[in-house]
Amino acid sequence: MRIEFVPADTLAGANAALAVLAYEAAALSPEAKAVNEASGGALARAVAGGRFTGAKGQSLDLVAPAGLEAARVVLIGVDGDGAVEPETIELAAAHAFKAVATSGVTELVLKLGNDAETAARAAFGVKLAAYRFDRYRTTEKAEKKPSVTVVKIAAADPAKAQKAFVALEAVADGILFARDLVSEPANILHPEEFAARVKGLERLGLEVEILGEAQMAELGMGSLLGVGQGSVRESQLAVIKWYGAADKSAQPIAFVGKGVCFDTGGISIKGAEGMEDMKWDMGGAAAVSGLMHALAGRKARVNAIGILGLVENMPDGNAQRPGDVVTSMSGQTIEVINTDAEGRLVLADALWYCQERFKPKFMIDLATLTGAIIISLGHDLGGLFSNNDGLSEKLLAAGKAEREPLWRMPMPAAYEKQIESPIADLKNIGGRPAGSITAALFLQKFVNGVPWAHLDIASVAWRKPSTDPTVPDGAVGFGVRLLNRLVADAYEA
Repeated sequence: MRIEFVPADTLAGANAALAVLAYEAAALSPEAKAVNEASGGALARAVAGGRFTGAKGQSLDLVAPAGLEAARVVLIGVDGDGAVEPETIELAAAHAFKAVATSGVTELVLKLGNDAETAARAAFGVKLAAYRFDRYRTTEKAEKKPSVTVVKIAAADPAKAQKAFVALEAVADGILFARDLVSEPANILHPEEFAARVKGLERLGLEVEILGEAQMAELGMGSLLGVGQGSVRESQLAVIKWYGAADKSAQPIAFVGKGVCFDTGGISIKGAEGMEDMKWDMGGAAAVSGLMHALAGRKARVNAIGILGLVENMPDGNAQRPGDVVTSMSGQTIEVINTDAEGRLVLADALWYCQERFKPKFMIDLATLTGAIIISLGHDLGGLFSNNDGLSEKLLAAGKAEREPLWRMPMPAAYEKQIESPIADLKNIGGRPAGSITAALFLQKFVNGVPWAHLDIASVAWRKPSTDPTVPDGAVGFGVRLLNRLVADAYEA
């Protein structure tokens, strides 16, 4: 699908839908008033004859209105009195696209406001809303496929709107890259293929190193390597570097992602029901990949590092056993009580490697780490655990601004008793009580004084069904937006 910025007086053709706005109490926007006048009051009569109030998320669809060449007109509610926030425009554009995507029209014309920033934000909403992962569909019926092939967004200055869209488009591309990774089946996206796709991001100016098992063994990454030893696929560590600051030697910021490309649970095998969803257990690594894609795409003025621990957790004859003891890169020994608590074993070495090699200002890890976070927070909030109040406050603000909200969870030191081992330095699971908290406390053992935050995104990486028009059923790409906002607001020079 193509997105174009066009002059404000552009008309919708015979096979096009035109979208305009309505405010509180169904008050029409200037563009909607023009449509109403051209149609002899048809828009106002349609409003009067139904329950449309102009509330956010509401839409009213008129087919073939008299006096207009357009095939249909969609009235989108945004509430308020006309002072529309960027987020509202983004959602309105997404709602408009969803309303007509499979209607049969081939073109959508958005008249949601004339300034460049409004137009750019509308384009951002449409690009996210139009996402589909249909790479493996071969027999889908035509009526289920989107018919819209071009979206035209009206602006007083189309060139200025296009310029304003550049950075937003880079963020959207990063989100879509992350969604694609999460959506891929595990027979396609195993650790080596994931690493290859990340290596392909060098086209954006990123530097990418891939460490194989031999290199990780030399570094002493027994914790990470133990997780993947039951798979025929080789584990990988991807190191992604972006040096966008004026001073290329300036201390970087760092993001670490759990990349378990498929998680059977290993010898502590999961139940069969729902196991297919474990293809998205690499959602943290996907988010870090998408973030680095976005930072490079918009030429962010910051030095940033992304570290991905990529493994497959399988139960063959060489698999790690419950009761095994592994030695992490930090030198700490870990008794593996449950092989299905594998993500923290991957992150233990990835975090230590990150801080030892790059000495970052802070580290943020993202992981679909625990089912317990879903019990705690449901599916609308990600869990935030941190050793630093300032970093936490910035993350909470960024999450709120980008509709990727977080909730800070406690990390009481007393709960560390649950991960004490009788034969090793610690064990990898602390039982059912406070499962997300003890997982975070485990990770903190591999953070050597660096400001750090752990985002447990098991609750938000995958939505089914989704209630946000910019998010599909399935992979969200959660974390790309909020971390990009964090960087833009707090860390760019």
